[in-house]
Amino acid sequence: MSVFATLVEQLADLLRPLFGLSAAAAAIIAFTALVRLLVHPLSRAAARGQKARTALQPRIAELRRKHGKNPEKLQKAVMELHAEEKVSPLSGCLPSLLQLPAFFLLYHLFSSGSIGGEPNALLTHQLLDAPLGGRWADALDNGGAFGGAGLVYLGLFAVVAVVAYFSYRLSRRMTQASAAMAGTAGTGADPQVPGAAAMGGVMKVMPFMSFFTLVTVAVVPLAAALYVVTSTTWSVIERSVLYR
Repeated sequence: MSVFATLVEQLADLLRPLFGLSAAAAAIIAFTALVRLLVHPLSRAAARGQKARTALQPRIAELRRKHGKNPEKLQKAVMELHAEEKVSPLSGCLPSLLQLPAFFLLYHLFSSGSIGGEPNALLTHQLLDAPLGGRWADALDNGGAFGGAGLVYLGLFAVVAVVAYFSYRLSRRMTQASAAMAGTAGTGADPQVPGAAAMGGVMKVMPFMSFFTLVTVAVVPLAAALYVVTSTTWSVIERSVLYR
């Protein structure tokens, strides 16, 4: 924690000539971009896997017609097909899972009053009038929704709403395209693929996931909220490019 806090402080010092008192917020955004760049190769691999799974849907549909009366044989045939083509149904989860440690690190860093036995100096940093260690409830208690800190949160909520809308449209388009090729209803996840039931559930709620970000932004420290908003925005742009 103390090592990471020092790194954030040093990065903020580098950015202070450009961003002034909001340098620490800029450092968090830069840190988020770095995390996403490190994860990007996995995102590209996940996109290739998704395209490969989509391309397999006509062949899986043929197997379903051929072995529809024998579920065990159908499942075995589908598993063999995925193994032959080296396609994993769950590979798309890795990029999201690998980002969680960075989020929790920021959450704890800006929720702790002290680090290494010393007062947490990061809590003195702000984004405009909003403390990076504060929450939406704090902003409402100090100036209300249209106070200085409140306006910062309203701006973040507006960004999240716009990103969520585009993410919803993108996810729905991807899900419907996959379902159309698979000949399945709604999820595009073949029931014979191991883990497909869980993946199908994820695909059902995926179009709405970005809207849940509004709740996250409201309840976590502002620093962690910045990470979430930046990462979510990056995800939508990245997916729109990789899955076109």
